[in-house]
Amino acid sequence: MAQPSFVPITEADQVRPTLRQADPSHVAGRPAEMRTPDAPHGKGFGKPGPDQGYALRLAHLISERIVLADGEDHHDVEVGAALIAARRAAMWGRAPSVYDLEVALGIFGYLAPAPADLVVYRTGLFQAVSHAWMAQRALVDSVPEAALRLTPAEASGVSGSWRSVLGA
Repeated sequence: MAQPSFVPITEADQVRPTLRQADPSHVAGRPAEMRTPDAPHGKGFGKPGPDQGYALRLAHLISERIVLADGEDHHDVEVGAALIAARRAAMWGRAPSVYDLEVALGIFGYLAPAPADLVVYRTGLFQAVSHAWMAQRALVDSVPEAALRLTPAEASGVSGSWRSVLGA
């Protein structure tokens, strides 16, 4: 509220003039500074999307549906499926849903008993994925975009033709 002109105020309470600072013409070089308007893309960069951490919650909620073979770790499969589901959801710029998890689990045969050769293939990809960032990137980058575009029903029937779908 403005001070009336007839009310005396001390010099310390007077409104001081402000100094305008010039806009920076250059920002100091930082390791993560982007120098182009487009974000880098390709293997190892991932794809950002909204609320991707929700995929971990969804993976935990449907974890009782996961069918594991001997030697597979339940936690690794949950984390790996959540990562793949987050990538699938980010393709359309939305948050992950249970259908993204069903596709991620379905293309690797985790929703039904899988053939032995698929179990050997997926065990190598999902092993220690919950603890190693490079293993996470390798797993997510190993899934072709065409496989991520499958519907949950199509993904659950992949186990017989998994080599053509996953490009293995």
